[in-house]
Amino acid sequence: MNRKMLSLIVGSMFVSPAMADTLSNPQIGVVLDGYYQDGERNNSEREEGFGLGHTELNMSANIDDKFYSALTAVLESHGDETELNLEEAFIETLALPYGLNVRAGRFLSDFGYLNSQHMHTDSFVERPVAYRTFLGSHYYDDGVRASIVLPTDLYVKFGVEALSGDRLSAVEDGSKVGVYTTTLKIGDDFSESSSWQFGLSYLRNEDGKVSEFEDHDHGHDDEHDHDHGAAVTGSNLYGADFVWKWAPNGNYKYQNFTLSAEYMWLDEVVDSRFKEDGASDNLSAYYVSGVYRFNPSWSAGLRYGEAESYDGHAHDDHMHFTDLNDKEFDAMVAWDSSHFGTIRAQYTRVDNQDSDTDNVFTLQYVMTFGAHGAHAF
Repeated sequence: MNRKMLSLIVGSMFVSPAMADTLSNPQIGVVLDGYYQDGERNNSEREEGFGLGHTELNMSANIDDKFYSALTAVLESHGDETELNLEEAFIETLALPYGLNVRAGRFLSDFGYLNSQHMHTDSFVERPVAYRTFLGSHYYDDGVRASIVLPTDLYVKFGVEALSGDRLSAVEDGSKVGVYTTTLKIGDDFSESSSWQFGLSYLRNEDGKVSEFEDHDHGHDDEHDHDHGAAVTGSNLYGADFVWKWAPNGNYKYQNFTLSAEYMWLDEVVDSRFKEDGASDNLSAYYVSGVYRFNPSWSAGLRYGEAESYDGHAHDDHMHFTDLNDKEFDAMVAWDSSHFGTIRAQYTRVDNQDSDTDNVFTLQYVMTFGAHGAHAF
């Protein structure tokens, strides 16, 4: 046996101490989310009264010097039932050249600004009504993603995804690969204290167009559906987002302000034969949000959003469609006991065409312990 072969055999039997420590000690973290709520929002995962929100158990580690892995399980309580959902379980490359990155498994889609971020990082109790209507609050799916960050002074990231599409499917037996997305994000600094990011997103849903209706209505449902599916779907979903952040001298710890806005346009919602019955072929949604942290422990924010949808049901052997438009105004104040603990109070003014205007008050806590990754821009 030559020395080269011997060194390969011995090398395969041992790993460096640093690598062994990474493999045997993965990063483990827990996020606790609890609330009391007086009232309900449309297409919401949070019910009236006491409840558990998006409680997470996450684990992550470098598999070796070439791959990273992560797993996120979510516990949610709805009445007397408790659900355990596997939200993330993926591997990701670490060593591809030219800024390339590939992720495979189950993960949060990179569509839009908020979707790829975990729910506990949000500044408000729930995702905007645009996300709850078009993406089921947060769209995660099984598939593969490839992205590249260009080697330029201006931050430029381009990504593509191929996903199963089960959670956005309007048919029972859909395509094996039902959803494709493309995203472009660019960003830069205005000054030492100010930075921005702009994004464009496109989602192609091969099974998103509604071609038939069952006996039950399609649209707003009095009994909440907690499968994280979108309230309405279509063949094409377009998105544009903009984020501006300000902090004195770039130090976000003591004072900062974040302004964010997103617009979404959903196209080819229903089959063409339903247009004679008054069905809309495209829908839109948007939100604008501003959050100001005026010291390390206190922050306050305002948000306004709208989302179009529809209600479709059979009437005298014909389909009858009603256009709907949800409008929400949110005002919140939050106290951070530390970087790992937040208590938030939020008021939401809900205005829906199919119901009376309502006022929803929520008191929420979000506490984390264990490993806690850095937040996205």
